[in-house]
Amino acid sequence: MAEKSEKLKNMSEEELDARHAEKMKKKKAARDKIIATKTVEKGLVIVHTGKGKGKSTAAFGMVFRAIGNGMRVGIVQFVKGKWGTGERKVLEAFPDQVEMATMGEGFTWETQDRQRDIAAAKEAWEKAKAMIMDEKLDMVLCDELNIVLRYDYLDLGEIIEFLQNKPEMKHVIITGRNAKDELIEFADLVTEMEMVKHPFRSGVKAQVGIEF
Repeated sequence: MAEKSEKLKNMSEEELDARHAEKMKKKKAARDKIIATKTVEKGLVIVHTGKGKGKSTAAFGMVFRAIGNGMRVGIVQFVKGKWGTGERKVLEAFPDQVEMATMGEGFTWETQDRQRDIAAAKEAWEKAKAMIMDEKLDMVLCDELNIVLRYDYLDLGEIIEFLQNKPEMKHVIITGRNAKDELIEFADLVTEMEMVKHPFRSGVKAQVGIEF
């Protein structure tokens, strides 16, 4: 290792550039070979979970990307119905591409009414199912669905069975911490957000443009 480091140190800029170009050429050839084997095209079930910040943020990033590609998107917010968020205001500028339903009444500790929460969750899931089966929509975001699943307000088995029979090319994104193991196993793409540091723990309140 030391010998290799010493050799690199003694090389000219031109030699380093040539070495780098050859290395990247080999890497590109290897990547192209891998990509050529990926031929399946399908609608994905995507889960963003974990204790870290950014689950809904990443999901809305996918929504904005879809809009930029001319796709139509349905959004059901299972929890954050009371919150005025920046992404909601932006999405209002795309009425022909976005259908948004804010069904939740806030977090469960705000309503303090289990039956009311269950009823709201069921109503939101019915709306999500209609969107998923709507042939005019290419993508559906079920924001914070994992939260209501955590409290068993909805039947996870019924949800997975429904998603197994969704339209083949429909993308479905599910967000919220504490995703159930069965959902993680079923999904095509799962990302777990890990919290390393958060200003809330230092007494900093939620910031406009960052949290909402």
